[in-house]
Amino acid sequence: MTEKSIEILLVEDNPNDVELTLLALKDNNLTNPIHVVRDGAEALEFIFATGAYAQREINHIPKVSLLDLKLPKVDGLEVLRRVKGDPRTRAIPVVVLTSSREERDIVESYKLGVNSYIAKPVDFEQFTQAVRTFGLYWLLLNQPPVI
Repeated sequence: MTEKSIEILLVEDNPNDVELTLLALKDNNLTNPIHVVRDGAEALEFIFATGAYAQREINHIPKVSLLDLKLPKVDGLEVLRRVKGDPRTRAIPVVVLTSSREERDIVESYKLGVNSYIAKPVDFEQFTQAVRTFGLYWLLLNQPPVI
């Protein structure tokens, strides 16, 4: 897989949630190339092409990023703050996919420029439906700007 082909950046530290998300995408025939990072620091390295991803071209941005808020090293709100605060990465659509239903997380995410906020359903069938809806919109219907 070439870096130009990365369409979804999944930022998730819980291996079970990674597996569920990948399975839900596959079950809904959304087989777009996905890159998974396990913490906020790695997400920032990937997005800004630094550290372990220094050889990556920063202009090859994902079509959409799925971002958990509760992450080790750097939390999801800080990742969102940096992504939306930098003109090079501001246009990356970021969808928060998190277990947090706390009003302050929702409000802060939108203040920072999140494109969508989805609270993870507990039930697998509902989770699959949420991922299906996400995929149909962000990967098939949404028209991102050409950067």
